Amino acid sequence: MSASPKPPAFDPADPLGLDDLLDPEDLAVRDTVRSWAADRVLPYVADWYEKGELPGIRELARELGSIGALGMSLTGYGCAGASSVQYGLACLELEAADSGIRSLVSVQGSLAMYAIHAYGSEEQKTEWLPRMASGEVIGCFGLTEPDHGSDPAGMRTFAKRDGEDWVLSGRKMWITNGSVAGVAVVWARTEDGIRGFVVPTDSPGFSAPEIKHKWSLRASVTSELVLDDVRLPADAVLPEVTGLRGPLGCLSHARYGIVWGSMGAARSSFEAALDYARTREQFGRPIGGFQLTQAKLADMAVELHKGILLAHHLGRRMDAGRLRPEQISFGKLNNVREAIEICRTARTILGANGISLEYPVMRHATNLESVLTYEGTVEMHQLVLGKALTGLDAFR
Repeated sequence: MSASPKPPAFDPADPLGLDDLLDPEDLAVRDTVRSWAADRVLPYVADWYEKGELPGIRELARELGSIGALGMSLTGYGCAGASSVQYGLACLELEAADSGIRSLVSVQGSLAMYAIHAYGSEEQKTEWLPRMASGEVIGCFGLTEPDHGSDPAGMRTFAKRDGEDWVLSGRKMWITNGSVAGVAVVWARTEDGIRGFVVPTDSPGFSAPEIKHKWSLRASVTSELVLDDVRLPADAVLPEVTGLRGPLGCLSHARYGIVWGSMGAARSSFEAALDYARTREQFGRPIGGFQLTQAKLADMAVELHKGILLAHHLGRRMDAGRLRPEQISFGKLNNVREAIEICRTARTILGANGISLEYPVMRHATNLESVLTYEGTVEMHQLVLGKALTGLDAFR
């Protein structure tokens, strides 16, 4: 009888051995994005956050395009054609740097580019996707309105026919990338139902004033979109979808990225707390040697790596064409909620230092308050799962 193989040494950075689930291509994608973030974001992001700005966003977008991070799970038109798991790993690494950077990539790829790729004409795809994949053109996605967030069916933005043209009027709110975008995918009511429109941002009547005074996602560009009788040609409409199925399909893709990304913010906060606990001394020894601190670290590690395992499982289902929207809601609800709790617990281990931008914890915690809300609030995902479990619709 042969001896059982000796298990590898315990790795505090990968306690469940989840790297064994990744193939060399997966690891290469992860390492490329991690290296880029370490070089181009981490040395500067605390200063960006404190100032409430994201300088050089167009240069960052081009760099992200050069490593294949924009629309990376889409195929053709200059997109990388990566797997869903690889896209998720990229989101995790980007959000470990900052949620604002992951939001830039998510909105570009999972919302604006995905909408054109999934629902656009061949002419729209050819015109916009290669430039968006390279980062030459930044995109935004206009769905949320000042009075209609969780209920997009109530949107007031309207597109009417005027001869062969369309004329759009309305407002969109909380739009990532809005004031730096070269193209906006805008959803509007029409006489035939909700339609999506590809809107060049230099169109007369289009403006995107930046939203200031945020205490979350401060290293991110957030804007209002104002559409004041914006005239568009007939071929500006996305031809392959009518109704809420269009924007909700895009949101599912973006929510999937959040399932991974939130674990990046959680990992960064956990690592900061673990390093601090090993070196910070009180009562004559490192605080990591006290039972209460170890209990906190153990609970954080359990939820962090359970969340990553959940994200990986959903990614494999997406790659197999078997992922349902309810399962994405399961992941977003769990992982963002647990990520916030990990950040809060990490802050308690760091004590007063936990509120300082010398450490990433409070920055991640405040960012996650936005991530908790956008792409579906806690309540909306609870109701999605409640309906799936009971068969009863409690939305109205």
